[in-house]
Amino acid sequence: MGFGKGVRWAGSLLATGCLCLSAGAPHAPAQLALKSASALVLDQNTGKPLVEKQAGAVVPIASLTKLMTAMVLLDAHLDPKEKLTITKDDLDVLRHSRSRLPVGTQLPREQALLLALLASENRAAHALGRTFPGGLPAFVHAMNAKAAQLGLTGTRFEDPTGLSSGNVATAWDLARILQTAYTYPEIRDFTTRPEANLQAGRRSIAFPNTNALVRNSRWNIGLSKTGYIEEAGRCLVMQAMLANRPVLVILLDSWGKYSRLGDANRIKQWLEARRGSKG
Repeated sequence: MGFGKGVRWAGSLLATGCLCLSAGAPHAPAQLALKSASALVLDQNTGKPLVEKQAGAVVPIASLTKLMTAMVLLDAHLDPKEKLTITKDDLDVLRHSRSRLPVGTQLPREQALLLALLASENRAAHALGRTFPGGLPAFVHAMNAKAAQLGLTGTRFEDPTGLSSGNVATAWDLARILQTAYTYPEIRDFTTRPEANLQAGRRSIAFPNTNALVRNSRWNIGLSKTGYIEEAGRCLVMQAMLANRPVLVILLDSWGKYSRLGDANRIKQWLEARRGSKG
C-alpha cells in the first residue's frame, strides 16, 4: 500500500470551512449521563451537534495526537517501504511506558504508522517523527502548521506521540481533526483493523487494536483512535454509523478504564432510542 495523498476538504463539515455550534444546539440531556468530562457528537453530514458537553475546553489529548502525526507523515509522501530502526532515542523517558518494539527493531515506515495508529505504539510514532526530513523539530513544526491550516485555535503539539501533556485541543478541534483524518484512506484502514502482526525473526508479535469496539459486530466504525495519559484521562474519538447516520464521536477525560467505551455505548443506545421514538 502506498502513501497516497488523502482527498482534502471532503464532506460538508469541511466544505463549510468551519464547524459551528448553532444557537440552541442540544447539550447532553439528563437521561444521557456521560462519564467523560468533555464530549461532542456531530452529525457528519450536516455538522449539527447531537451531544455536547464542555466541548470548548482546552485539554490534553494524549495519543489522539497520533491522528495529526499520521496526516503530517502522509502529506510528506515519504517512501512507505523504507526501513526504520527503533533506537534508544525512541524510548519513553518521560513516562517510561511499555513497548513491544525493542531497540534495534526494523520495520517499514508504513508498518510503523500502522502500529502507531492501531496499537498506539509510542516508539513507532516517535521514530516516524525522528526520521522526518529535518528531524523531530521539523515534524512538530509541521504538526502545528497543519493545525493552523485547519483553523484549530485551541490546539498545540509538542511531540508526535501524545506523551507530552502539552499536546492539547478542544473537542471541537478534535472533530475537525477527525473529519480531516477521515479523508485519508490509510488512516481509516489502519485504525479499524482488529489487530496487526509484526514478524520479529522467527516469531510473530500480535498487536491488538486499542479500541475494543472495532471487534464488536454491533458497531460499524470507519475511523478510531484512543488515548491515555494521567493528565488527559481516557480518551476516544471515532467516526461511526449510529442510528443509520454517520457521526463523529469525541470523548475526553473519562474516568475509569472502561468508561469511555461505556459512554460510546450509551451514546449509541440514546441515538437509536431517539430514532425509534420518532417513528
